[in-house]
Amino acid sequence: MTVTPSVGSTPIDGRVLSFDDLDVRFTTEFGSVHAVKGISLEVRPGEVVALVGESGSGKSVTSMTALGLLPKNARVGGSVEVAGKSVGSLDRRELRRLRGNDVAMVFQEPMTALNPVLTIGLQMSEALELHGIAYGQAALERAVELLRMVGIPEPERRVKQYPHELSGGQRQRVVIALAISCNPKVIIADEPTTALDVTVQAEILDLLRSLKDQLDTGILLITHNMGVVADMADRVAVMYKGEIVERGTVDDVLNRPQHAYTRRLLGAVPHLGRGPGQFGTARGAAESVDLTGVPALEVKNVVIEYHRIGKPPFRAVDDVTFDVKQGEVVGLVGESGSGKSTLGRAALGLIPATSGEVTLFGERFTGMKAKDAKRLRRRIGVIFQDPAASLNPRLPIGDVISEPMIVHGVGDRRSRQKTVYELLDAVHLPRSVFNRYPHELSGGQRQRVSVARALTLEPELLVADEPTSALDVSVQASVLAMFTELQERYRFACLFVSHDLAVVDLLAHRVVVLRDGRIVEQGEREEVLQRPREEYTQRLLAAAPVPEPGEQRRRREERHRLLQSFGDEVTALQVDPERQHGALDDSTRE
Repeated sequence: MTVTPSVGSTPIDGRVLSFDDLDVRFTTEFGSVHAVKGISLEVRPGEVVALVGESGSGKSVTSMTALGLLPKNARVGGSVEVAGKSVGSLDRRELRRLRGNDVAMVFQEPMTALNPVLTIGLQMSEALELHGIAYGQAALERAVELLRMVGIPEPERRVKQYPHELSGGQRQRVVIALAISCNPKVIIADEPTTALDVTVQAEILDLLRSLKDQLDTGILLITHNMGVVADMADRVAVMYKGEIVERGTVDDVLNRPQHAYTRRLLGAVPHLGRGPGQFGTARGAAESVDLTGVPALEVKNVVIEYHRIGKPPFRAVDDVTFDVKQGEVVGLVGESGSGKSTLGRAALGLIPATSGEVTLFGERFTGMKAKDAKRLRRRIGVIFQDPAASLNPRLPIGDVISEPMIVHGVGDRRSRQKTVYELLDAVHLPRSVFNRYPHELSGGQRQRVSVARALTLEPELLVADEPTSALDVSVQASVLAMFTELQERYRFACLFVSHDLAVVDLLAHRVVVLRDGRIVEQGEREEVLQRPREEYTQRLLAAAPVPEPGEQRRRREERHRLLQSFGDEVTALQVDPERQHGALDDSTRE
C-alpha cells in the first residue's frame, strides 16, 4: 500500500478518510466469512458521511479497519487511508499515533469505552500525555477545558468523579471530549446516540454538528437511525450484506431512494406525526376499547420507594394515577429514570407500592394470597426489553413458549404443542424453530418468541417494556405490524412502555408522560403528541428526529427557538482558535 502525497498531514485531494476497494474476510473454524465486499468510500474535512444499514451489514467492520483494530483472523484487501497515511503500512507505534492524532472513535456505549475504576480527569490526562499534548497539571487543566467545551457543567468537579457518577449523556460527552482532545482530522461515530434519551440525543447531535463546523473535522457516522441521518448527514452510503448498494446526498437517498433495499429500509421507519396504519396495518379503532367495563389496570396515587442503607429512601414513582381500559393500548413515555419500568413491574405485582393502589381487573395485589396472585397473573402477559436475557438459553423454543401453560397447569402435552405451533404461525415464525434454542435465532426472531410466550395464556393485559428498542428498523417494523395484528385479533389491553415517540404514535390510543416519577401530562394520543400542553412534553416531541431532511431541519430550528423561549441557552461549541487545528507541532507531540 502506498501513502497519498500530502500537504502537512492532509492529502492533496482533501480526503481525510478513504476506503478504496476495501475487502474484509474472517477465517473461522467453519470457513471464511466475507464481511466487506470491495467497498469504496471517502470523507472530506467538515463533512458528515453516514454509513447506514442493519446489523450484520458490515458497517462496524468497515470502521474498525480505519483504526487498525480488526482481530488477527481478519484478512484485509484494498487500501484504507487516514489523513494521507495508509493504515495497512503502519507499524504498532505508528498506529498508536494515528489513533487520536488523526482519527478518533466515539463508541455506542460510553460505559464500555471508559475505565470504571479511573476518574474522568485521570483518563483524559492519560490520553493527552500518551499523545504528547500536555503533561501533569497542564493535562488536567486541558481536560477541564475539554469538558467545558462539550457542555458538561462544573467540569472542575466532574474530572474528580468516576464514570458511574455521570449520566448517560454526560458520559457520552466525555467520550466526545476524549475524541477531540488531540484535534483529529476525522471522527468515527459508531451509533453514538443509540443508548441515549431523545432529548440527550438531540444535544449530542447539536454538539457533533457544531464540532465538525468549527474544527473542520470529517465525521463518519455509523447508524441505523434514519432520523439521526436526516439530522446530521451531508452524504449517505447504504450498506447491505457487505456491499454499498446506494450512495448520494442525504436529500437524494432519503427522499428519492433508488435501490429496493433502501426503499424497504425507509419504509420501515415509523414517522412521528403520521399515527397508526404506517406499515399497511389498520389499527384500531376506538370501538375496540371497552369504556364501560372494569379497567384492565388501574393505578391510583401510587408511590414506590427504594430503601438504601444509610441514606433516605429514593422515590422512583410519586403519586401516579392512570388506567388502561380493556382493549386499549396506553403508551407510557419518558426519559431514563422517569419511573416507566418501575411502574411496569408494579403492574405485574413484582414491586410493592409504598402507598396507593394497583388493581388488575378490579382486584388488588396488595395483601393477596399467593394462590390468588398466581390466578391473577395468569391473565397478564409480559414482553421484556431484552429477549436474550428473558429467554432461558437451556430450553428449546417450544418449551420456552409452553412454559407458562406448564406453570399454570393448562392442557396436556399434545394440546400445548398445538398451541405453540399456532402461536408460531401468529408471530410469523416457521414451525421448524420449535426444537431450536434461543442462541440459534436472530434478535428479531427472539423478540417474536417473547411475544408468542406472552400470548400463550391469551392474556387480557399485556405489559410490554421497550419491546422493539434493540431491533433493526425493518425487524422493528415487522414486529410492530405483527403486534398491531395480534392486538386486533385478541383485543388485549396493553401498557406499552417506550421512549420512542414515533412507535407510541403508531400503536397507542392514549399516552401518559412521566418525568422524575410524576405524570406531567396524559390524554388521547392525538392530543398529547400533536398539541402538547406541558413544557416537558414539548421538549420531548421537539427533540424526536424524523427521517426527512427538510422537515428535520425545520424541526431542529423550531426546537432551538422553543428552548430559547424556555430560557435555555442554545450556543455553539466554543473552541480555542489556537488549538483548533493542532497548535502543537510534531516535535511537541513526540
